[in-house]
Amino acid sequence: MNRQVLLFVSLLCLEPVMGQVSYSIPEEMPRGSLVGNIAKDLGLEIRRLVAGKAKIYTRNSDRYVELNREKGVLLVKERIDREALCSKTELCALEFQIILENPMEFYSVTVQITDINDHAPTFEKDEMKFRISESATLGAKFVLESAADLDVEINDIKKYDLLPTDNFVLKVNNNANINKNVEMILQKPLDREKQEQISLVLTAVDGGEPQMTGTMMIQITVLDVNDNAPVFTQRVYKATITENSPKGTVVAVVTASDADRDANAKISYSITNTLDNVRNIFEVNEDNGEVLLISMIDYEKSKHFHINLLASDAGGLTDSCKLIIEVHDVNDNKPEINIMSKSNVISEDAKLNTVVTMINIEDLDSGENGQVRCLVGDGLPFSLKSSKNNFYTLVTDSELDRESASEYNISVSCSDEGVPSLSSSVTLTLQISDVNDNPPVFERSSYEAYIVENNTPGLSIFTVRATDADWNQNARVSYILEDSSVNGASVSSYVSVSADSGVVHAVRSLDYEQIKDFQFRVRAQDGGSPPLSSNATVKILIQDQNDNPPQVLYPVQTGGSLVAEMVPRSADVGYLVTKVVAVDVDSGQNAWLSYKLQRAADRPLFEVGLQNGEIRTIRQVTDKDAVKQRLSVTVEDNGQPSRSATVIVNVAVADSFPEVMSEFTDFTQDKEYNDNLTFYLVLALAVVSFLFITCLVVIISVKIYRWRQSRVLYHSNLPVIPYYPPRYSDTLGTGTLQHVYNYEVCRTTDSRKSDCKFGRAGSQNVLIMDPSSSGTMQRMQSEKSILDEPDSPLEVSSSSP
Repeated sequence: MNRQVLLFVSLLCLEPVMGQVSYSIPEEMPRGSLVGNIAKDLGLEIRRLVAGKAKIYTRNSDRYVELNREKGVLLVKERIDREALCSKTELCALEFQIILENPMEFYSVTVQITDINDHAPTFEKDEMKFRISESATLGAKFVLESAADLDVEINDIKKYDLLPTDNFVLKVNNNANINKNVEMILQKPLDREKQEQISLVLTAVDGGEPQMTGTMMIQITVLDVNDNAPVFTQRVYKATITENSPKGTVVAVVTASDADRDANAKISYSITNTLDNVRNIFEVNEDNGEVLLISMIDYEKSKHFHINLLASDAGGLTDSCKLIIEVHDVNDNKPEINIMSKSNVISEDAKLNTVVTMINIEDLDSGENGQVRCLVGDGLPFSLKSSKNNFYTLVTDSELDRESASEYNISVSCSDEGVPSLSSSVTLTLQISDVNDNPPVFERSSYEAYIVENNTPGLSIFTVRATDADWNQNARVSYILEDSSVNGASVSSYVSVSADSGVVHAVRSLDYEQIKDFQFRVRAQDGGSPPLSSNATVKILIQDQNDNPPQVLYPVQTGGSLVAEMVPRSADVGYLVTKVVAVDVDSGQNAWLSYKLQRAADRPLFEVGLQNGEIRTIRQVTDKDAVKQRLSVTVEDNGQPSRSATVIVNVAVADSFPEVMSEFTDFTQDKEYNDNLTFYLVLALAVVSFLFITCLVVIISVKIYRWRQSRVLYHSNLPVIPYYPPRYSDTLGTGTLQHVYNYEVCRTTDSRKSDCKFGRAGSQNVLIMDPSSSGTMQRMQSEKSILDEPDSPLEVSSSSP
């Protein structure tokens, strides 16, 4: 197999076409045969073909050739029949492009298909019959059917042979403008009486290797007398027709004449084309020679037609001519827009002149009808750049911004130069992918929020909100509390910010009296890489709550001393006794104080100012008024609900200081007496209760102990040895125990009136014998007891004085 490779590489600036390569292969190669090493011929590496997802782009050749990216070669994908692909066209080629991505580039590839001698010449008919008059003159021509060979060039028909050659010889007209015309020439007169039927064999031979032939039988019937053949007025007729002309259109009129007369001069016309489809498109009127259109013609399929016409008379004499019909193009094909490669998504930070789509435009019309101009819709950041052979690239011509337009519907319109102009369009949808180029933006640069003091920890105060014009992860906003200090403490100990929602929560219970307001900064940060952020200032204003009662500053209330204000009996009405001074640490109306006097008498002597707390007399002092006056003043704020404090003001109505002292001294002593009496009563009750419980526990413990000892001694055979404490000398009342003295002490609440009595001494000793245990129990009355000894078995009881 001979394979020719023609390589043309041209570097084109700013164009995606990087080179062109041409191959030549014979038809009928088996599937998988090598067409060419495309990677080597284009100077590309194998990994570039793989990484660039190399592929073949073609409109109608992809089923014949395939690309093996891993080996970088072109292979035959399907058996190629040149005759089916290109018919009689001398130059038959497959044209396609190799497309690569990242970056986008393409290469043009042409594969020429050379012919092999795989078709023998064939005749449409196996037999051709002629009726020839015996009077036919020498040199009379008889047109024979031409053979057809689907092969081309050297493999096409090269010669014809006619056997036997007794009466006829063969003449072949080789005209460059018309097909080969085979004629049978009479070279020896016919004699019907000698031979009425003549059989000849016409053989067509091609030039292939090995040669192939086709044959047709010619049967000649010899007739009498018609000695003039029809003659056409022209050897070649020419006509033109416009494509898409209606059926029945008269294309041309051919005319032949016959010198004979009557029936021998009657001429009939016919078309002799065989293998092509001429007779399916045209027909000739047998009587007048009008050539009519019987089917639609398409310039894009056939640009011209060659019609072989035959004129025959009744005697079988014939003449032939050629009718060449040129088809004129009509603008009946819209431009076809073919997307070679495209990107569905492009980043908004793409550089200028980034290739988005590669387009191939094809218009099957010719001339101006096939000249195409393409435009992109106005107002779009894209433009079309043209390259050779109607290839276009759609590129960016300005900056993209996803926040302004996240998607483009790009309309590409192409129109030809025909009249009227035909156009077609395609809409490309392009998504703009997001880049993190927008920081979050707060609704306001600063916020103010209010919260009432004594709030519950975790209370939601308010919400900061920021938006990000980006998309998806780049628009996901997180809120961060920036570190700062408030009154020496971290701001995070006062408030917290939800990272997802931006809700500001109070971490602790706030106190207006400690802090009135504070501010901090919140940062909004998106989820891009790298992240972008912005800040906002938040000021929290704490609102007062009536949570503090008024505090009385004067008169000072003390526990041990008594302060009294003195009012002379001669005091006039409105006499200023004293002034109650109070404050409230709250603010606003919560700190507005009012003073009220709790009236205990029918005829009160004093009143207090509602706003200033001044205590004044409201009438003259009389003898009935007590010297000691106890005034209860209530100080109340204006909060909701209100809080109050009460202060006792002692007032002495007297003219002399000694009188005041005596009265208030007794008052103090009585008060102290009552307080002490209550205290001691409570203390005595507690002591008695404690002693009672203790005695009860001791008695129970002793009983249990005795019971256990008795059980042990009862079951034992050991002798009982009496035990005597070392400080005893006998058991008959002459012991050595010291005397016990009882004292009777009488105390009053007033130490000056206390009394002390001494009682008599007691020296009574009691010895108790327990017959069951053979032991001795000594009872005594003394502060020093034998119970001080750890092993003493004695019981202690109290003695009477």
